[in-house]
Amino acid sequence: MASFLIDNIASLVTNDPSLGDGPLGVLRDAAVVLDGERIAWVGPAGDAPPADARHDAAGRAVIPGFVDSHAHLVFAGDRTDEFAARMAGQAYAAGGIRTTVAATRAATDEALAANLERLVAEAARQGTTLIECKSGYGLTVDDEARALRLAGQVTDEVTYLGAHVVAPEYADDPAGYVDLVTGPMLDACAPHARWVDVFCERGAFDGDQARAVLTAGMARGLVPRVHANQLGPGPGVQLAVELGAASADHCTHLTDADIDALAGSATVATLLPGAEFSTRAAYPDARRLLDAGATVALSTDCNPGSSFTTSVPFCIAVAVREMGMTPDEAVWSATAGGAAALRRTDVGRITPGARADLVELDAPSHVHLAYRPGVPLVRTVWRQGALVGT
Repeated sequence: MASFLIDNIASLVTNDPSLGDGPLGVLRDAAVVLDGERIAWVGPAGDAPPADARHDAAGRAVIPGFVDSHAHLVFAGDRTDEFAARMAGQAYAAGGIRTTVAATRAATDEALAANLERLVAEAARQGTTLIECKSGYGLTVDDEARALRLAGQVTDEVTYLGAHVVAPEYADDPAGYVDLVTGPMLDACAPHARWVDVFCERGAFDGDQARAVLTAGMARGLVPRVHANQLGPGPGVQLAVELGAASADHCTHLTDADIDALAGSATVATLLPGAEFSTRAAYPDARRLLDAGATVALSTDCNPGSSFTTSVPFCIAVAVREMGMTPDEAVWSATAGGAAALRRTDVGRITPGARADLVELDAPSHVHLAYRPGVPLVRTVWRQGALVGT
């Protein structure tokens, strides 16, 4: 394939401290050479090797593509009325998921695929070059399996979330639903997924039920991740760390023991500020996690009920304003942090050999993502070396 030079970069975030300044490995007056789907060279613009084609960044910043490690994109329907009710003072509860379940079950494969592709394209226009996608809005064997098949058409990072909430048919028999999730549903879904997830929360699944779901998935070769401690304190974070989960997601209500457990483990604390924004809930304390030494990721939690956004830049701005993160920490968490939450080393950084996922900002520095909230700063996106949006 032809090589491609991006030069005249005012500020290049590599996420490799060996290449530049600070934890972000920032290079000034930099250049990058792409060779097909991979990054071939990174360094000062004056030292760049020749290439077959060139893009002049004209003094703009370039950062790694965003890695959105938590999203629920296979769904149908709309929960506008629920959002309006929350804004009028009604409390958020997990039970609203069942509204989307009914609409998703009734939708055709074609309708679900079209909405999924629309959301993935929307995310890409805002700089997301890798996105995780969960099931969880079917809650029957066939509907969960088809959700995962559809998700697999747009991403390699597919998560089985049959344990999102108890299916309405099992409202009086939650133990029976756990048996379904860990038995026939898992049999149908495991071949289509990399991850197994559970909503460990009041109104969804308790610690014992969550453990049963995760250990059953692990026995089938799936890697665990957990919706943990969103609505209040609970066992989710401790369970995630105990089972070696790749991530504990939400982490809004944490005890000192939870913080210590995350800091002493390889489990990433994935923070989802879009959910708190949309539910008017208290934001997680990112500063507390970072100061303790935990690895933090930032993701959108895109879903139709509690966080209907695909915008990682929005989440970065909220995290800096409301969660105690610096702009550098927020950008790292939305790129390298997301990669860590997916146990990927080939994305979330701009280094030789990494996947050629880059974002050119219409700004001289990555700090503008928080400095200019709500402004569409993503100018150009390359995913696996191919131009995907301007």
